[in-house]
Amino acid sequence: MLTTNPFAEASATIPPGVIQAYVVVMILLVAGGVLFDIIHKKSAKYFFANWRNSRTKGEREVSSGEMVSLAVKTAVVEGLTSAEFCNQHRRIAHLLTMYGFIAYITATAVMVFGYPTTLTPAPGIWPFLWHLGALSVCVGGYWFWFFIRVDVAAEGNSPLRVVHADLFILSLLASTTLALFWSAVQAAGGSWTNIFLGLYIIATTVLFGSVPWSKFAHMFYKPAAAFEKRVSEAHG
Repeated sequence: MLTTNPFAEASATIPPGVIQAYVVVMILLVAGGVLFDIIHKKSAKYFFANWRNSRTKGEREVSSGEMVSLAVKTAVVEGLTSAEFCNQHRRIAHLLTMYGFIAYITATAVMVFGYPTTLTPAPGIWPFLWHLGALSVCVGGYWFWFFIRVDVAAEGNSPLRVVHADLFILSLLASTTLALFWSAVQAAGGSWTNIFLGLYIIATTVLFGSVPWSKFAHMFYKPAAAFEKRVSEAHG
């Protein structure tokens, strides 16, 4: 199971071109959703307005070399290590989810477009990363959902309480969880393979199709906002 490309196995019933077209549509939905979110919430306008204000009202000019240094520091601190989280458990859960999602998405793209059928078997590392990434998302995501969320850990609310802001994490967990179930049932030759595949497609479509209404776009905003904050502080 861990070294089997589930998409290649699925090509026996679904043409590889259909699977590839679906992935392209999901990519377009994310791009379109992020652009819509930027225009609707005026995030870019707010970002550049703050940028201009910090330069105009700042006590000193930030050199290009210092700007590069701030960008690298932002990428390392807020991007790669998520050091902005003071709660160590929250930070670890976030890193598990983030790196798991990156591995899961990357491996999906490689297997769907590079090794679409069983005639072109994928190197074992790619299906392994796909399964490991999905599992990592589940560990980090469920840990956050049941034990770390502020309204659960601090306010004592039920972990089953759902609000609009939970759309992203719930659809992400549904997608990765169903991906693992689908792969396991498919590897075992179970009769429920197509049912889990259908549920997996629905959950994944919700995940990538709901970008304008979920927190999906925040993963693009946060590094930009953190960089703008560092530059503003450097301007004085």
